Amino acid sequence: MSKYMTQMGDGYRAEFTAEEIKTDIEEGTQDAVRRGKIEPLGEEDKRRLFEIVTRPDRSVGVDRGNEVVVSYDSGTTKFNRCNVEVSKLQSLQIYERLLGADTLEFAHIDYSYKPVKPIVVFEQPRFEQALLITIPPLFYGAMPNLGLYSQPDGPCPNPGDLLPKGQIKEARESYEKQIEHSVKDMVYVASRMYEAGADGINFDTTAAAGDAEFYATLKAIETLHKKYPQMCIQMGMASEFVLGMHGELYYDGVRLAGLYPHKQLELAEKVGVRIFGPAINIVTTQSLPWNVARSVTFVKACVEKAKIPIHACMGMGVCGVPLTLSVPVDALTRASKAMVDITRLDGL
Repeated sequence: MSKYMTQMGDGYRAEFTAEEIKTDIEEGTQDAVRRGKIEPLGEEDKRRLFEIVTRPDRSVGVDRGNEVVVSYDSGTTKFNRCNVEVSKLQSLQIYERLLGADTLEFAHIDYSYKPVKPIVVFEQPRFEQALLITIPPLFYGAMPNLGLYSQPDGPCPNPGDLLPKGQIKEARESYEKQIEHSVKDMVYVASRMYEAGADGINFDTTAAAGDAEFYATLKAIETLHKKYPQMCIQMGMASEFVLGMHGELYYDGVRLAGLYPHKQLELAEKVGVRIFGPAINIVTTQSLPWNVARSVTFVKACVEKAKIPIHACMGMGVCGVPLTLSVPVDALTRASKAMVDITRLDGL
């Protein structure tokens, strides 16, 4: 019986028979259906996914004419994290002129709105210089990162210390105070960088700290949209499921805890988000076909409801891409091709 080489969710190589791959594709999509209460992939979609997974090519790509826009997060920090000593401006030029990037993103090395606030006056002139030497749309990006507002780094009591003690009320009050601080910082930084010429603002890894962070980001975007109606705002999520760390936060009458991507999208559209990036978690103990099928099912539900472009977060540990520092190119390209071919989304 012939077997096909693929990967597990942690990048470990494994061989599967055709029947095992088909079973994993079915189980992966059913897991998304059960959790998100969404429609499963159709038989033609599952057949297409099986074909992509089992192709013998080292890497795969979409057919000519089916290409999508690629956006990036934290673009000016990636090379430094790989110990490549280049400046922010040089990083952008590498993305543009060597990698052929569709969009660019300028960012501070800490990549959070709170630490950018005191140095935004230094970010502005560097950003203006970057605009003069690059052609693609140039975004400014950072993470909401609500955790920075907790002690010892921030002004508010740490809910992580309060919750184990059963101090639920005090923890919730702390989250609500953090929201106030966070919204002010995000609106301030985004406004200053937009006025410096940013083509868009990216709120990356949104809701990593749960429903309080999602609320803060929605509130900040709503404020920015009223202030600058033409601002292009991109929201990239941290995971498929909004954790209920507060548990009783509602936005526009919708409880935030427990929202899956297609429901996150509805609120994002209401507040003025122009590009939405769903992020579907990897299950490392499951296979690539299982994870890709599950991710594609969630994202397809978003695309079918969306009135704005959908850019799935295709990176280490999300949307079918294995959770490993050096992502196998065959796994990455198969997950990306499946996402484009089956969901018909707008970008990655």
